[in-house]
Amino acid sequence: MKLLLVEDNKQLRSMLSRFLENEGYDVLEAETGEIGLAFFDQEIIDLVLLDIMLPGIDGFEVCQTIRQSSMVPIIMITAKSEDHDKILGLDVGADDYIVKPFSHKEIAARIRAIMRRVEPHQKNKKELIGLIVEAKTYEVSLFEQSVHVTKKEFELLHHFINHPNQVFTRDHLLDIVWGIDYFGDFRTVDSHIKRLREKLKTNEKTNWQIKTIWGKGYLFEVINE
Repeated sequence: MKLLLVEDNKQLRSMLSRFLENEGYDVLEAETGEIGLAFFDQEIIDLVLLDIMLPGIDGFEVCQTIRQSSMVPIIMITAKSEDHDKILGLDVGADDYIVKPFSHKEIAARIRAIMRRVEPHQKNKKELIGLIVEAKTYEVSLFEQSVHVTKKEFELLHHFINHPNQVFTRDHLLDIVWGIDYFGDFRTVDSHIKRLREKLKTNEKTNWQIKTIWGKGYLFEVINE
């Protein structure tokens, strides 16, 4: 299980990382929110431990950015104990909130508690006729054949199958998958969807397809037979 620890206090980060590694976790350390988001974009993360008071972008903004594309569990770590800060942390998408100082055992217990709630849902496969998408491992298979997809292609597909028969504009998909700060051409959505369609092409009968809705965007159509 891979954890992302975003904490600017080097001593605390190092101590907590060593403790969690001794508990059997694989830990990625980030000292700023920007570095944490870069790691998150590159790796498959199972849980995020996120300090609020960070240099540059703070933990609230990091949490909001992650929530645009992922429901990975997030535990906020902070020196602030005021109720409005706790409420704000939960409102932007955190799953739990722990106040410094804390014991390492408390952190471990909170991680275990969250994963007990999350893992049953992570194990549930998103399955249609012939198509299986594993959220935890980023694996896609089509009629029992593995399909290699990039991280962005997977995130597009995962978003589609969780919102079947719903039309999404290119701008919406850019915000959800690439982030609101992405300034590239919206045609990148078209090219990713084109490649995704090619990879999911089959002669077998299915009850789903990625459709282009001219003048609007795309939808993942599912026909209930």
